Amino acid sequence: MRMVWRQPDCTADDVRTALAADHPMKESTVRTLLRRLEAKGYVTHDVDGRTFRYRAVNAPEAVAASAVRRIIDRFCNGSVEQLLVGLVDSQIVDREELRRLAARIGARRGRGKEQAK
Repeated sequence: MRMVWRQPDCTADDVRTALAADHPMKESTVRTLLRRLEAKGYVTHDVDGRTFRYRAVNAPEAVAASAVRRIIDRFCNGSVEQLLVGLVDSQIVDREELRRLAARIGARRGRGKEQAK
């Protein structure tokens, strides 16, 4: 997905070439991966002659938010608080980072209230 986000309208060969150094794959393998991503709704394609050109359906942030929502629903009984407490307890997010996030959320909520007036 990083390659598709980085280079919209990429081909399977573009993806294969970009991944070759770390993950050498046959072009047919890359095409299979891209078809699976398309079946799951992550990418779409246009046809240019006989070449499929792929692009992402959603921005990385939207895909990440959707994945986190599924994690919250599946593992945290729908509780964002439970997820955040787990991230802090597991030292994935430190308390200072959590404070910064809380400040950003507070600022965003403040803007929402102003826009509603």
